[in-house]
Amino acid sequence: MTMAATSEEAVQQGVTVRQRSSKTFWLLAPGMIWMMAFLVLPMLMMVYVSFWTQTTFKIEPTLTLQSWVTFLTSPTYLGALWTTIRIWLLVLVSTLIVGYPAALFVGLLIKNKTLQTVLLVLCVIPFWTSFLIRVLAWRPMLGTEGAINMILMKFGIVQQPIEVLLFSELSVIIGMTQIYCVFMVGPIAFMMGRIDASVIEAAQDLGAGFWRIFRTIILPLSMPGVVVGAIFVSVMVLGEFATSAALSGRKVNLLGNIIVTQVGSLKWAFAAVAGVVLTIIMGAVVAALLKVVDLRKEL
Repeated sequence: MTMAATSEEAVQQGVTVRQRSSKTFWLLAPGMIWMMAFLVLPMLMMVYVSFWTQTTFKIEPTLTLQSWVTFLTSPTYLGALWTTIRIWLLVLVSTLIVGYPAALFVGLLIKNKTLQTVLLVLCVIPFWTSFLIRVLAWRPMLGTEGAINMILMKFGIVQQPIEVLLFSELSVIIGMTQIYCVFMVGPIAFMMGRIDASVIEAAQDLGAGFWRIFRTIILPLSMPGVVVGAIFVSVMVLGEFATSAALSGRKVNLLGNIIVTQVGSLKWAFAAVAGVVLTIIMGAVVAALLKVVDLRKEL
């Protein structure tokens, strides 16, 4: 009887496991189908097209490495690749420098939850307008006769207008920093808000100063927010093309600009190569950032 009961329980457990597995599969199926149809398949198609034969006026589905050879040996494409990486690093650092103190102030120093919400909404207000308007609004600010140069000259800080403020890499970095800084502030402020105030009070009671508290408590506990913000900023900056085109006068070519130009010229293979390279860079960046902090554990 005992052996029969045990075998019956095992069969019932097996049936239960299969039922749960079946339910799990059907729950995951819509998401898996969506990911396959709108992420995996387009990426595979982009890789496939990158090996097509590209001529001046047409493209043929004959596989070749010519487009890849052209990309990897062209100073224009390699220069755009290096410019994209350089500007991404500079914008990532600048958004962190600007965004971290703002998040520290909003998430930790402001105790009133209503005031915290109001300040975060103020950070988001620029997104209520068109992206293009926000980009072009920097032109009258950064021009030789713009507001910034006028203020600097009025206070005697400079004698001549600073021409490098507009139509340069600097203008692109300034514009991207302002546009994407909020994506760094939000996640960090969220993690700051989760820090238990009693831990900081205990550290103060033990004689720890602000910088030691920041180094040993605040910074480690806010690192998941920094990583999430860095992922948001990295993905958007690496895929940028509109900001550089509008604020650099087309003097700064990013990989995104290369893709737009090649698509406009119906050079799908060259555009696909640039897209594959950009996707690989994004994947490597996200993977490296996820190695810094285990987000599943921290969040």
